[in-house]
Amino acid sequence: MAIPLRKPNEISKLATASQAVAKTLKYLEQNVKAGMTLKEVDEMGEAYLRNLGARPSFKGLYGFPGAICTSLNEVIIHGIPDDTVLKEGDILGLDVGSEIDGWYGDAAITMPIGQISKEDEALIACSKDALYHAISIIKEGMRFKELSLEIEKFIVNRGFQPLTRFCGHGIGKKPHGEPEIPNYLESGNAKSGPKIKNGMVFCIEPMICHNSREPVILENEWDVVSEDGLRGSHYEHTVAVVDGKAVILSQVDE
Repeated sequence: MAIPLRKPNEISKLATASQAVAKTLKYLEQNVKAGMTLKEVDEMGEAYLRNLGARPSFKGLYGFPGAICTSLNEVIIHGIPDDTVLKEGDILGLDVGSEIDGWYGDAAITMPIGQISKEDEALIACSKDALYHAISIIKEGMRFKELSLEIEKFIVNRGFQPLTRFCGHGIGKKPHGEPEIPNYLESGNAKSGPKIKNGMVFCIEPMICHNSREPVILENEWDVVSEDGLRGSHYEHTVAVVDGKAVILSQVDE
């Protein structure tokens, strides 16, 4: 399946959807506090996203019950919003998807709830720094497998592990598409597989574990944790390849 090459006007539409995600994440980061429930976080995020003229694209996607993925502590991705109350020292992953005029945006952060441990600070920094490192090295002609290998090396050099079996992805008129972009070299030679080209739009999303890369899906069939049972973190941006390098679409314009 060919990876779509987007025209400038299409990238602009993807940027509009991605900006709504970026603004919602910034709003949540500034307003989510200890004492709130995950459902309250979800409702706050959905209301803000809709006020921006966006539809929360995760709501109902593959049967997901919330508008926002609220991944708490050991939950690395796909956390279902429930009545769990946030407390000081927690870390919370927030993954937001939007749709505006048939085009999609997607981004994620992991945020501290009040004061957190140095260990959790390092965990969050690894996912964020791995994301920005990946974006900084993307260039036209690079292979996606090379990018995956570089992300893996960055994470391991920080003393952590990438979560397996989940990955970054293409985005456009659907929330997920080609290519799949694991945060590790899945198989074969890094010099094989599709190349990055101008006009491609995709999501990079490092998902970080402590010791075990192996994912476990909990009984609610959504929450993903590491086999080691330790805390995880997740960061994501939607990027477009323009003039040979990656441009972040899901970033709030200052």
